Amino acid sequence: MLYNPETTQDTSNLSEKRKQVRQMLKEQGVEFILAQFVDIHGAPKVKQVPVDCFDSLVDNGAGFAGAAVWGMGLGPENHDLMARTDIDTYVQLPWIPNVAIANCDLYVNNEIWPYCPRNNLKRMLGMMAEKGLTLNGGFEPEHFLVVQDENGIKPWDPLNLDTLAKPCYDFKGMAQSIEYLQDIIRYGNQMGFGIYQSDHEDANGQYEINFDWSDAVTASDRLVLFRLMSGQIAQEYGAIATYVAKPFKDKTGSGAHLHFHVADAESGKNLFPLEDGQTDWKGLGLSKTAIHYIGGLLKHCRAITAVSSPQINCYRRIQSGEFVYSSNSGYTWTPSFASYGDNNRTQLYRCPSPNRFEDRSPSAMVNPYLLLAAQIAAGLDGIENEIDPGEAICGKNIWNLSVDQRREMGLTLLPQNLMEAVEALEEDDVVKSGLGAIADEFIRLKKAEWGEFMQHVTSWEIKRTLTML
Repeated sequence: MLYNPETTQDTSNLSEKRKQVRQMLKEQGVEFILAQFVDIHGAPKVKQVPVDCFDSLVDNGAGFAGAAVWGMGLGPENHDLMARTDIDTYVQLPWIPNVAIANCDLYVNNEIWPYCPRNNLKRMLGMMAEKGLTLNGGFEPEHFLVVQDENGIKPWDPLNLDTLAKPCYDFKGMAQSIEYLQDIIRYGNQMGFGIYQSDHEDANGQYEINFDWSDAVTASDRLVLFRLMSGQIAQEYGAIATYVAKPFKDKTGSGAHLHFHVADAESGKNLFPLEDGQTDWKGLGLSKTAIHYIGGLLKHCRAITAVSSPQINCYRRIQSGEFVYSSNSGYTWTPSFASYGDNNRTQLYRCPSPNRFEDRSPSAMVNPYLLLAAQIAAGLDGIENEIDPGEAICGKNIWNLSVDQRREMGLTLLPQNLMEAVEALEEDDVVKSGLGAIADEFIRLKKAEWGEFMQHVTSWEIKRTLTML
């Protein structure tokens, strides 16, 4: 059964809400609306319509040819994909003030369309709600500012100041981008993101922004809109904002670290911290709900990796052994083994506080709706079947452990390429159930991408093997 997207809106007061949004758009001088949804990759797709079409966008939607968009399960012979705006998501674009944008839920023939990533996440949240639970969290998107010429790309560095081997938090490196970051924070907060900090990250030309927490759908909406916004603002400074996971072989890659907790669906109470009188099972101050949820994520981590790292380039980040130390700064900062434990950035699932976990694996290229849907399926499996994740790893650098030590501790190596991850997904019915109808389309598309990739011969291969024999 599909979860009805309209149940997330206050339908009892929909008429009054329409009046409020119409008035807001009028006062803001909005002339046009972007009706937005995402494809299977998480890339935003839009139609621009006059503000006079507001009611039609809410009731009927903007029409799209579904076969023109990746992963919609439609051919050219099928009826239109109708993108109906979620009335709670209308927001003015501060850098184009006569334009507002709204997130859409997709319909075909007046039926909720299961290939819509946003619809699918709502379906999984509906399953959680039936068990009295919900998921909250927030992403921390990292990205590079780059410039491109006939020789390729390089970090955006107009003053030639961002050159340190360890540039993380460096003032000089950040100073030349401070106006860009201020625009991002200012505009993001005008749109309700609750951005509370930004910094220069671990690679030259790399930055990270941190948002307030929210419900799972809003957290996903924000990540998509943030990536759209940063790309637009970067252009004003002569740069390209890229979310390619590993654009430079000698620099740290870009992630979208996810902080999350499970909450009571009715009261909103965070269910991760240990309550009075409960036994601290794993020594992290966490409830059994939290531990079992992590148990489910760990059990299904290899299949989830196909979703958290959905592009071939993402696996340049997930490196093991000596390659963990292959960036100029000293570390890749990306987990390659499945583990959980204390406030330790070598973990896959880091517990900085009993109120949450951080998933350090998602690539900056992640489709957030698909990732959270997959994690809900795995986490619920953990809760329902009381999966024990084993002992928490505390105070150890997992990157430094030997192969034998990791084997003794039962640590699972994450997939080292996209095909390996997709094959793990193909065999995991639980994670596939979290993706619903999208699962088969995702697997088919990713296998095709891998096949196309394998047709390419690189200069590295030729140089290394041309006269080897």
